[in-house]
Amino acid sequence: MKDVYITRIAKFLPNDPIDNEQMEEKLGIINGKNSKARRIVLRNNQIKTRYYAIDDSGNITHNNAQLTKEAIELLCDDTFTTKDIELLSCGTSSPDQILPSHASMVHGFLKNGNLEVNSPSGACCSGMNALKYGFLAIKAGQVSNAVCTGSERTSTWMKSDIFENEVEHLKELEDNPILAFNKEFLRWMLSDGSGAVLLESEPKGIALKIEWMEGYSYAFEMETCMYAGADKLENGHLKPWSEYPAEDWAKKSLFAMKQDVKLLGENILGKGVDSLKMAMNKHQITTADFDYYLPHISSYYFKENLYEELKRQGVEVPWEKWFMNLSKVGNVGAASIFVMLEELVGSGQLKKGDKILLHVPESARFSYSYAYLTVC
Repeated sequence: MKDVYITRIAKFLPNDPIDNEQMEEKLGIINGKNSKARRIVLRNNQIKTRYYAIDDSGNITHNNAQLTKEAIELLCDDTFTTKDIELLSCGTSSPDQILPSHASMVHGFLKNGNLEVNSPSGACCSGMNALKYGFLAIKAGQVSNAVCTGSERTSTWMKSDIFENEVEHLKELEDNPILAFNKEFLRWMLSDGSGAVLLESEPKGIALKIEWMEGYSYAFEMETCMYAGADKLENGHLKPWSEYPAEDWAKKSLFAMKQDVKLLGENILGKGVDSLKMAMNKHQITTADFDYYLPHISSYYFKENLYEELKRQGVEVPWEKWFMNLSKVGNVGAASIFVMLEELVGSGQLKKGDKILLHVPESARFSYSYAYLTVC
């Protein structure tokens, strides 16, 4: 079995950073009224700036596949070009279309010759699943390099016109129509961007050896928490868009991303620490065995609570090991862990032998992914 190294890492965050007061201008006002939920959500998540693939005139500047292509091209130079890529593995929560696959569309923009493509679906873990596919392919000796990505372009999913039909329909039914919080919540949480890594079987320069990767799903016992393209019924099941008449698609905002906030708060941390302990026990490590802890969290609201849950379950991670950049770049879903790792590598503070633990939760139906890295 081959060793696998992250030898290059890049990120692409579109356009200028957007502060909290610019968000509603970019995404649009629903029903002619400023959102009351916005300040509540932003106070909790403590995100200060984020990025949207929308220009100052409101025009869309990139789709998801184009954002991903930009990050991949930033990996390359004269010594390693896009034509040298043997495997392309791209994860996202927000593909531009149902078919073709996201990785196929990225490949179409790269125009870099014949290669294998892989498109993991899902939410935040899709980026880690893309990484694991490349990791295993190199480890098995099938390829000598792979480019793995995580990306999101959720801004257009959150624009006001997505919800206007539903609000207009609600007006017919009641005097004071209010968009359900589980739909509006994510408008103030998610943003756009992409990250990419080059995996190779030999270390070059400052490289990160992937020691192991693990994944866990709790879908067998948990109902859906975050979803799109469906409606959640009283019994907790999802009814997909394809089972609704076309006139209901807009009335119910079926293609908007939604989150069951109560279910999220009650379970995301407990299951996250439970799965972390399984991964650590399997590989016989303790919190003393890593120098940097990179948890992807959607909101700083969860930071203190995650620390307390780690402590409660006997795996306390000292604050000096934590590294996050959520407040500056926003919650970029599947791209977040790549963007976080890129900043850590670029900080210059890593030294040979340092150990890094990546921890990525996905609230869609409660999945968790982990990677353990060594600085070479």
